Amino acid sequence: MQNYLKVSLILCCYGFLREMRPSEPFVTEFLSDQRWRNITSTELNREVYPVGTYSYLVLLIIVFLITDILRYKPIIILSSCMGIAVYSMLLWTKSLLSLQIVQVIYGTFMAAEVAYYTYMYARVDRTKYQQVTGHTRAAILAGRFSASLLGQLLYSFHVMNIRDLNYITLGAQILSLPLGFILPGVGISLYFYSTSSKTVSHPSINDDPSENSIENDMSSGNKLTHPVKAQFSPSRAADLLWTHFIQAYSNLTVVQSSVWWALAMAGFLMIQSYVQLLWQDIDPDTKNLYNGAVEAILTLLGTFGALIAGSINMKFYERYSMWILSFCASLEGGMILISAFTDEIFVAYAMYICFGILYNFMITLISAHVAKQLADESFGLIFGINTFMALVFQTILTVSVAAEGGFALDIREQFITYGGYFIGLAFVYVIVAIVQLVLKCSRRNE
Repeated sequence: MQNYLKVSLILCCYGFLREMRPSEPFVTEFLSDQRWRNITSTELNREVYPVGTYSYLVLLIIVFLITDILRYKPIIILSSCMGIAVYSMLLWTKSLLSLQIVQVIYGTFMAAEVAYYTYMYARVDRTKYQQVTGHTRAAILAGRFSASLLGQLLYSFHVMNIRDLNYITLGAQILSLPLGFILPGVGISLYFYSTSSKTVSHPSINDDPSENSIENDMSSGNKLTHPVKAQFSPSRAADLLWTHFIQAYSNLTVVQSSVWWALAMAGFLMIQSYVQLLWQDIDPDTKNLYNGAVEAILTLLGTFGALIAGSINMKFYERYSMWILSFCASLEGGMILISAFTDEIFVAYAMYICFGILYNFMITLISAHVAKQLADESFGLIFGINTFMALVFQTILTVSVAAEGGFALDIREQFITYGGYFIGLAFVYVIVAIVQLVLKCSRRNE
Protein backbone atom coordinates (compact mmCIF):
# COMPACT_ATOMS: atom_id res chain seq x y z
CA MET A 1 0.00 0.00 0.00
CA GLN A 2 1.31 3.45 -0.90
CA ASN A 3 2.35 5.73 1.97
CA TYR A 4 -0.37 8.29 1.36
CA LEU A 5 -3.03 5.55 1.45
CA LYS A 6 -1.73 4.31 4.81
CA VAL A 7 -1.87 7.82 6.21
CA SER A 8 -5.32 8.33 4.72
CA LEU A 9 -6.61 5.03 6.17
CA ILE A 10 -5.42 5.84 9.70
CA LEU A 11 -6.80 9.37 9.47
CA CYS A 12 -10.14 8.10 8.15
CA CYS A 13 -10.47 5.59 11.00
CA TYR A 14 -9.64 8.35 13.46
CA GLY A 15 -12.20 10.71 11.93
CA PHE A 16 -14.89 8.02 11.89
CA LEU A 17 -14.36 7.22 15.59
CA ARG A 18 -14.22 10.90 16.53
CA GLU A 19 -17.65 11.41 14.98
CA MET A 20 -19.08 8.19 16.45
CA ARG A 21 -21.09 10.08 19.07
CA PRO A 22 -24.61 8.55 19.16
CA SER A 23 -25.41 10.50 22.33
CA GLU A 24 -25.10 13.91 20.60
CA PRO A 25 -28.62 14.11 19.09
CA PHE A 26 -30.08 13.47 22.55
CA VAL A 27 -27.74 15.58 24.68
CA THR A 28 -30.35 18.18 25.70
CA GLU A 29 -32.82 15.48 26.77
CA PHE A 30 -30.06 13.78 28.75
CA LEU A 31 -28.79 16.92 30.47
CA SER A 32 -32.26 18.14 31.45
CA ASP A 33 -33.59 14.74 32.59
CA GLN A 34 -34.21 14.91 36.34
CA ARG A 35 -33.25 11.24 36.73
CA TRP A 36 -29.58 12.06 36.22
CA ARG A 37 -29.05 15.69 37.23
CA ASN A 38 -31.05 18.54 38.69
CA ILE A 39 -30.66 20.93 35.72
CA THR A 40 -33.55 22.66 33.97
CA SER A 41 -33.87 23.50 30.28
CA THR A 42 -33.73 27.20 31.18
CA GLU A 43 -30.38 26.71 32.94
CA LEU A 44 -29.05 24.85 29.91
CA ASN A 45 -30.21 27.67 27.67
CA ARG A 46 -28.82 30.56 29.71
CA GLU A 47 -26.00 29.20 31.88
CA VAL A 48 -24.51 26.10 30.21
CA TYR A 49 -24.59 26.29 26.41
CA PRO A 50 -23.34 29.92 26.28
CA VAL A 51 -20.13 28.81 28.06
CA GLY A 52 -19.42 26.44 25.17
CA THR A 53 -19.81 29.29 22.68
CA TYR A 54 -17.42 31.56 24.59
CA SER A 55 -14.78 28.86 25.07
CA TYR A 56 -14.90 27.77 21.43
CA LEU A 57 -14.35 31.38 20.35
CA VAL A 58 -11.33 31.90 22.60
CA LEU A 59 -9.77 28.51 21.93
CA LEU A 60 -10.15 28.42 18.14
CA ILE A 61 -7.56 31.09 17.37
CA ILE A 62 -5.16 29.67 20.00
CA VAL A 63 -5.51 26.11 18.72
CA PHE A 64 -5.15 27.25 15.10
CA LEU A 65 -1.70 28.75 15.80
CA ILE A 66 -0.56 26.04 18.21
CA THR A 67 -1.55 23.38 15.67
CA ASP A 68 0.94 24.83 13.18
CA ILE A 69 3.66 25.27 15.83
CA LEU A 70 3.28 21.72 17.22
CA ARG A 71 2.82 20.28 13.72
CA TYR A 72 -0.65 18.79 13.97
CA LYS A 73 -0.19 15.37 15.59
CA PRO A 74 -0.11 16.51 19.26
CA ILE A 75 -3.36 18.45 18.73
CA ILE A 76 -5.00 15.37 17.19
CA ILE A 77 -4.00 13.41 20.31
CA LEU A 78 -5.23 16.27 22.51
CA SER A 79 -8.58 16.16 20.71
CA SER A 80 -9.07 12.51 21.70
CA CYS A 81 -8.09 13.25 25.30
CA MET A 82 -10.60 16.11 25.44
CA GLY A 83 -13.30 13.82 24.01
CA ILE A 84 -12.59 11.23 26.71
CA ALA A 85 -12.75 13.93 29.40
CA VAL A 86 -16.02 15.38 28.09
CA TYR A 87 -17.99 12.14 28.01
CA SER A 88 -16.50 10.83 31.26
CA MET A 89 -17.69 13.98 33.02
CA LEU A 90 -21.11 13.79 31.39
CA LEU A 91 -21.51 10.26 32.71
CA TRP A 92 -20.17 10.70 36.23
CA THR A 93 -20.80 14.30 37.30
CA LYS A 94 -24.09 16.02 38.14
CA SER A 95 -23.58 19.65 39.18
CA LEU A 96 -24.16 22.81 37.14
CA LEU A 97 -20.52 23.81 37.61
CA SER A 98 -19.29 20.49 36.22
CA LEU A 99 -21.46 21.00 33.12
CA GLN A 100 -19.95 24.44 32.60
CA ILE A 101 -16.46 22.91 32.85
CA VAL A 102 -17.55 20.27 30.34
CA GLN A 103 -18.51 23.07 27.94
CA VAL A 104 -14.99 24.54 28.17
CA ILE A 105 -13.42 21.14 27.48
CA TYR A 106 -15.90 20.55 24.66
CA GLY A 107 -14.86 23.90 23.17
CA THR A 108 -11.28 22.61 23.10
CA PHE A 109 -12.44 19.34 21.55
CA MET A 110 -14.25 21.19 18.75
CA ALA A 111 -11.45 23.72 18.18
CA ALA A 112 -8.92 20.87 17.86
CA GLU A 113 -10.84 19.60 14.82
CA VAL A 114 -8.73 21.99 12.72
CA ALA A 115 -5.74 19.66 13.20
CA TYR A 116 -7.63 16.75 11.63
CA TYR A 117 -8.44 18.76 8.50
CA THR A 118 -4.98 20.33 8.08
CA TYR A 119 -2.73 17.38 9.02
CA MET A 120 -3.23 15.68 5.67
CA TYR A 121 -2.08 18.72 3.70
CA ALA A 122 1.20 18.88 5.62
CA ARG A 123 1.85 15.14 5.47
CA VAL A 124 0.58 14.02 2.06
CA ASP A 125 1.97 14.94 -1.34
CA ARG A 126 0.20 17.84 -3.06
CA THR A 127 -0.86 15.66 -6.01
CA LYS A 128 -2.91 13.50 -3.60
CA TYR A 129 -4.76 16.37 -1.87
CA GLN A 130 -8.06 15.86 -3.67
CA GLN A 131 -8.13 12.11 -3.04
CA VAL A 132 -7.24 12.33 0.64
CA THR A 133 -9.67 15.22 1.16
CA GLY A 134 -12.44 13.06 -0.26
CA HIS A 135 -11.46 10.11 1.92
CA THR A 136 -11.30 12.03 5.19
CA ARG A 137 -14.45 14.06 4.54
CA ALA A 138 -16.32 10.85 3.71
CA ALA A 139 -15.08 9.28 6.95
CA ILE A 140 -16.40 12.21 8.99
CA LEU A 141 -19.81 12.06 7.32
CA ALA A 142 -19.96 8.26 7.60
CA GLY A 143 -19.16 8.47 11.32
CA ARG A 144 -21.77 11.17 11.89
CA PHE A 145 -24.46 9.32 9.94
CA SER A 146 -23.70 5.97 11.60
CA ALA A 147 -23.69 7.51 15.06
CA SER A 148 -27.03 9.28 14.58
CA LEU A 149 -28.68 6.20 13.10
CA LEU A 150 -27.24 3.88 15.75
CA GLY A 151 -28.35 6.18 18.56
CA GLN A 152 -31.89 6.38 17.18
CA LEU A 153 -32.19 2.60 16.74
CA LEU A 154 -30.82 1.80 20.20
CA TYR A 155 -33.15 4.34 21.80
CA SER A 156 -36.27 3.50 19.77
CA PHE A 157 -35.94 -0.25 20.39
CA HIS A 158 -35.24 0.33 24.11
CA VAL A 159 -31.82 -1.29 23.95
CA MET A 160 -30.27 1.73 25.68
CA ASN A 161 -31.55 4.86 27.36
CA ILE A 162 -30.17 8.28 26.44
CA ARG A 163 -27.61 8.19 29.26
CA ASP A 164 -26.21 4.82 28.21
CA LEU A 165 -25.55 6.11 24.68
CA ASN A 166 -22.72 8.12 26.22
CA TYR A 167 -20.86 4.87 26.94
CA ILE A 168 -20.62 4.17 23.19
CA THR A 169 -19.47 7.74 22.58
CA LEU A 170 -16.84 7.46 25.31
CA GLY A 171 -15.65 4.10 23.95
CA ALA A 172 -15.22 5.57 20.46
CA GLN A 173 -13.14 8.46 21.83
CA ILE A 174 -10.94 6.01 23.74
CA LEU A 175 -10.42 3.92 20.59
CA SER A 176 -9.45 7.02 18.61
CA LEU A 177 -6.58 7.83 20.99
CA PRO A 178 -4.12 5.09 19.88
CA LEU A 179 -4.81 5.99 16.25
CA GLY A 180 -3.66 9.52 17.03
CA PHE A 181 -0.41 8.13 18.42
CA ILE A 182 0.32 5.91 15.41
CA LEU A 183 -0.22 8.68 12.86
CA PRO A 184 3.15 9.52 11.26
CA GLY A 185 4.74 12.72 12.52
CA VAL A 186 4.94 15.82 10.36
CA GLY A 187 8.29 17.48 9.70
CA ILE A 188 6.98 20.69 8.18
CA SER A 189 4.05 23.04 8.54
CA LEU A 190 2.78 25.88 6.43
CA TYR A 191 3.63 28.84 8.65
CA PHE A 192 6.00 28.17 11.55
CA TYR A 193 8.16 25.36 10.15
CA SER A 194 9.70 25.75 6.72
CA THR A 195 12.00 23.37 4.88
CA SER A 196 14.36 26.15 3.96
CA SER A 197 14.81 29.88 4.27
CA LYS A 198 13.97 30.11 0.60
CA THR A 199 10.34 29.51 1.37
CA VAL A 200 9.98 32.94 2.94
CA SER A 201 9.20 34.18 -0.54
CA HIS A 202 6.13 32.09 -0.97
CA PRO A 203 5.19 31.36 -4.57
CA SER A 204 1.96 32.86 -5.79
CA ILE A 205 -0.78 30.94 -7.49
CA ASN A 206 0.60 31.92 -10.88
CA ASP A 207 4.19 30.85 -10.24
CA ASP A 208 5.70 27.89 -12.05
CA PRO A 209 6.37 25.19 -9.44
CA SER A 210 9.40 23.99 -11.38
CA GLU A 211 11.16 27.25 -10.54
CA ASN A 212 11.16 26.39 -6.85
CA SER A 213 13.30 23.41 -5.96
CA ILE A 214 11.63 22.80 -2.63
CA GLU A 215 8.16 22.81 -4.17
CA ASN A 216 9.34 20.58 -7.01
CA ASP A 217 10.91 18.17 -4.55
CA MET A 218 7.63 17.87 -2.64
CA SER A 219 5.52 17.30 -5.72
CA SER A 220 7.75 14.39 -6.68
CA GLY A 221 6.63 12.52 -3.57
CA ASN A 222 9.57 13.28 -1.26
CA LYS A 223 7.27 14.85 1.28
CA LEU A 224 6.56 11.43 2.65
CA THR A 225 9.73 9.50 1.93
CA HIS A 226 12.59 12.02 2.28
CA PRO A 227 11.54 14.78 4.69
CA VAL A 228 13.73 17.87 4.82
CA LYS A 229 14.71 19.18 8.25
CA ALA A 230 12.33 21.98 9.18
CA GLN A 231 13.35 25.33 10.63
CA PHE A 232 11.20 27.10 13.22
CA SER A 233 10.68 30.66 12.02
CA PRO A 234 8.18 32.97 13.78
CA SER A 235 9.18 35.89 11.55
CA ARG A 236 8.49 33.87 8.41
CA ALA A 237 5.16 32.79 9.88
CA ALA A 238 4.15 36.37 10.65
CA ASP A 239 5.18 37.55 7.17
CA LEU A 240 3.31 34.75 5.43
CA LEU A 241 0.19 35.10 7.59
CA TRP A 242 0.04 38.83 6.87
CA THR A 243 0.72 38.34 3.14
CA HIS A 244 -2.03 35.72 2.80
CA PHE A 245 -4.44 37.88 4.82
CA ILE A 246 -3.87 41.01 2.70
CA GLN A 247 -3.96 39.10 -0.60
CA ALA A 248 -7.26 37.46 0.30
CA TYR A 249 -9.20 40.33 1.80
CA SER A 250 -8.06 42.87 -0.80
CA ASN A 251 -10.33 40.93 -3.16
CA LEU A 252 -13.90 42.32 -3.02
CA THR A 253 -15.36 38.96 -4.09
CA VAL A 254 -13.64 37.23 -1.16
CA VAL A 255 -14.91 39.89 1.25
CA GLN A 256 -18.52 39.67 0.03
CA SER A 257 -18.52 35.88 0.19
CA SER A 258 -16.71 35.75 3.54
CA VAL A 259 -19.16 38.14 5.22
CA TRP A 260 -22.11 35.94 4.18
CA TRP A 261 -20.13 32.83 5.13
CA ALA A 262 -19.37 34.11 8.65
CA LEU A 263 -22.86 35.49 9.34
CA ALA A 264 -24.65 32.40 7.98
CA MET A 265 -22.33 30.06 9.87
CA ALA A 266 -23.00 31.98 13.10
CA GLY A 267 -26.74 31.54 12.56
CA PHE A 268 -26.34 27.86 11.73
CA LEU A 269 -24.28 27.25 14.88
CA MET A 270 -26.96 28.93 17.00
CA ILE A 271 -29.67 26.78 15.43
CA GLN A 272 -27.58 23.64 15.85
CA SER A 273 -26.83 24.45 19.50
CA TYR A 274 -30.38 25.28 20.58
CA VAL A 275 -32.68 23.32 18.26
CA GLN A 276 -33.04 20.41 20.70
CA LEU A 277 -34.41 22.84 23.28
CA LEU A 278 -36.98 24.00 20.71
CA TRP A 279 -37.98 20.42 19.94
CA GLN A 280 -38.30 19.74 23.66
CA ASP A 281 -40.58 22.78 24.01
CA ILE A 282 -42.75 21.73 21.04
CA ASP A 283 -43.13 18.14 22.22
CA PRO A 284 -41.96 17.31 25.77
CA ASP A 285 -43.08 13.69 25.31
CA THR A 286 -39.94 11.60 24.78
CA LYS A 287 -41.99 8.90 23.03
CA ASN A 288 -41.77 11.01 19.85
CA LEU A 289 -38.02 11.53 20.15
CA TYR A 290 -36.52 11.09 16.68
CA ASN A 291 -33.54 13.42 17.04
CA GLY A 292 -31.07 10.76 15.91
CA ALA A 293 -33.05 9.95 12.78
CA VAL A 294 -33.29 13.65 11.93
CA GLU A 295 -29.53 14.13 12.26
CA ALA A 296 -28.88 10.98 10.19
CA ILE A 297 -31.17 12.20 7.39
CA LEU A 298 -29.61 15.66 7.50
CA THR A 299 -26.10 14.22 7.27
CA LEU A 300 -27.03 12.01 4.31
CA LEU A 301 -28.98 14.63 2.35
CA GLY A 302 -26.52 17.37 3.31
CA THR A 303 -23.78 15.29 1.72
CA PHE A 304 -25.75 15.10 -1.52
CA GLY A 305 -26.31 18.85 -1.33
CA ALA A 306 -22.59 19.44 -0.98
CA LEU A 307 -21.86 17.14 -3.92
CA ILE A 308 -24.36 19.01 -6.10
CA ALA A 309 -22.81 22.33 -5.07
CA GLY A 310 -19.43 21.03 -6.13
CA SER A 311 -20.65 20.26 -9.64
CA ILE A 312 -22.90 23.18 -10.61
CA ASN A 313 -22.03 25.85 -13.16
CA MET A 314 -19.91 28.38 -11.26
CA LYS A 315 -20.25 30.97 -14.03
CA PHE A 316 -23.97 31.27 -13.29
CA TYR A 317 -23.27 31.62 -9.57
CA GLU A 318 -20.55 34.21 -10.12
CA ARG A 319 -22.89 36.30 -12.28
CA TYR A 320 -25.83 36.27 -9.84
CA SER A 321 -24.04 35.58 -6.55
CA MET A 322 -25.54 38.47 -4.55
CA TRP A 323 -29.08 37.55 -5.60
CA ILE A 324 -28.48 33.85 -4.86
CA LEU A 325 -27.02 34.63 -1.42
CA SER A 326 -29.97 36.87 -0.62
CA PHE A 327 -32.57 34.36 -1.82
CA CYS A 328 -31.04 31.48 0.14
CA ALA A 329 -30.74 33.55 3.32
CA SER A 330 -34.42 34.50 3.06
CA LEU A 331 -35.37 30.83 2.59
CA GLU A 332 -33.35 29.88 5.66
CA GLY A 333 -35.00 32.65 7.66
CA GLY A 334 -38.45 31.46 6.59
CA MET A 335 -37.69 27.88 7.63
CA ILE A 336 -36.55 29.01 11.07
CA LEU A 337 -39.66 31.14 11.56
CA ILE A 338 -41.90 28.19 10.65
CA SER A 339 -40.05 26.11 13.27
CA ALA A 340 -40.51 28.86 15.85
CA PHE A 341 -44.29 29.08 15.38
CA THR A 342 -45.26 25.45 14.75
CA ASP A 343 -46.67 23.10 17.37
CA GLU A 344 -46.00 20.01 15.24
CA ILE A 345 -42.70 18.32 16.02
CA PHE A 346 -42.43 16.71 12.59
CA VAL A 347 -42.82 20.10 10.90
CA ALA A 348 -39.96 21.39 13.07
CA TYR A 349 -37.89 18.32 12.17
CA ALA A 350 -38.55 18.86 8.44
CA MET A 351 -37.64 22.56 8.61
CA TYR A 352 -34.38 21.76 10.40
CA ILE A 353 -33.45 19.17 7.76
CA CYS A 354 -34.24 21.58 4.89
CA PHE A 355 -32.36 24.37 6.63
CA GLY A 356 -29.29 22.16 7.13
CA ILE A 357 -29.30 20.90 3.53
CA LEU A 358 -29.49 24.44 2.15
CA TYR A 359 -26.75 25.61 4.52
CA ASN A 360 -24.39 22.77 3.53
CA PHE A 361 -25.10 23.45 -0.15
CA MET A 362 -24.36 27.16 0.16
CA ILE A 363 -21.25 26.84 2.33
CA THR A 364 -19.77 24.32 -0.12
CA LEU A 365 -20.56 26.63 -3.03
CA ILE A 366 -19.07 29.67 -1.31
CA SER A 367 -15.98 27.73 -0.17
CA ALA A 368 -15.25 26.66 -3.74
CA HIS A 369 -15.88 30.20 -5.00
CA VAL A 370 -13.54 31.73 -2.40
CA ALA A 371 -10.85 29.08 -2.94
CA LYS A 372 -10.64 30.03 -6.62
CA GLN A 373 -9.74 33.59 -5.64
CA LEU A 374 -6.91 32.68 -3.25
CA ALA A 375 -3.19 32.10 -3.56
CA ASP A 376 -1.83 28.59 -2.99
CA GLU A 377 -2.17 27.17 0.52
CA SER A 378 -3.88 30.21 2.06
CA PHE A 379 -7.36 28.65 2.16
CA GLY A 380 -6.74 27.14 5.60
CA LEU A 381 -6.02 30.59 7.03
CA ILE A 382 -9.06 32.18 5.37
CA PHE A 383 -11.25 29.28 6.52
CA GLY A 384 -9.94 29.82 10.06
CA ILE A 385 -10.54 33.58 9.97
CA ASN A 386 -14.07 33.17 8.59
CA THR A 387 -14.84 30.54 11.22
CA PHE A 388 -13.43 32.79 13.94
CA MET A 389 -15.60 35.70 12.76
CA ALA A 390 -18.61 33.35 12.73
CA LEU A 391 -17.88 32.53 16.37
CA VAL A 392 -17.60 36.24 17.17
CA PHE A 393 -21.06 36.82 15.68
CA GLN A 394 -22.36 33.71 17.46
CA THR A 395 -21.03 35.03 20.75
CA ILE A 396 -22.75 38.38 20.16
CA LEU A 397 -26.01 36.56 19.45
CA THR A 398 -25.57 34.37 22.52
CA VAL A 399 -24.85 37.29 24.85
CA SER A 400 -27.69 39.43 23.51
CA VAL A 401 -30.37 36.80 22.90
CA ALA A 402 -29.82 33.69 25.03
CA ALA A 403 -27.56 34.32 28.00
CA GLU A 404 -28.26 35.89 31.39
CA GLY A 405 -27.39 39.57 31.23
CA GLY A 406 -28.90 39.94 27.77
CA PHE A 407 -32.54 39.68 26.77
CA ALA A 408 -32.59 36.03 27.97
CA LEU A 409 -35.41 35.19 25.57
CA ASP A 410 -37.31 31.94 25.80
CA ILE A 411 -36.52 29.36 23.15
CA ARG A 412 -39.34 30.24 20.72
CA GLU A 413 -38.52 33.94 20.94
CA GLN A 414 -34.89 33.06 20.24
CA PHE A 415 -35.84 31.23 17.05
CA ILE A 416 -38.02 34.13 15.92
CA THR A 417 -34.94 36.32 16.40
CA TYR A 418 -32.75 33.91 14.43
CA GLY A 419 -35.29 33.85 11.61
CA GLY A 420 -35.29 37.65 11.54
CA TYR A 421 -31.48 37.56 11.56
CA PHE A 422 -31.38 35.54 8.32
CA ILE A 423 -34.05 37.69 6.69
CA GLY A 424 -32.01 40.76 7.67
CA LEU A 425 -28.97 39.15 6.04
CA ALA A 426 -31.02 38.58 2.89
CA PHE A 427 -32.13 42.24 2.89
CA VAL A 428 -28.51 43.47 3.11
CA TYR A 429 -27.46 41.37 0.12
CA VAL A 430 -30.48 42.51 -1.89
CA ILE A 431 -29.33 46.09 -1.32
CA VAL A 432 -25.79 45.17 -2.42
CA ALA A 433 -27.16 43.42 -5.52
CA ILE A 434 -29.29 46.44 -6.44
CA VAL A 435 -26.36 48.84 -5.97
CA GLN A 436 -24.16 46.64 -8.17
CA LEU A 437 -26.88 46.50 -10.82
CA VAL A 438 -27.32 50.30 -10.81
CA LEU A 439 -23.57 50.87 -11.08
CA LYS A 440 -23.34 48.36 -13.92
CA CYS A 441 -26.18 50.07 -15.82
CA SER A 442 -24.68 53.52 -15.29
CA ARG A 443 -21.32 52.36 -16.65
CA ARG A 444 -23.06 50.99 -19.74
CA ASN A 445 -24.85 54.30 -20.32
CA GLU A 446 -21.57 56.17 -20.12
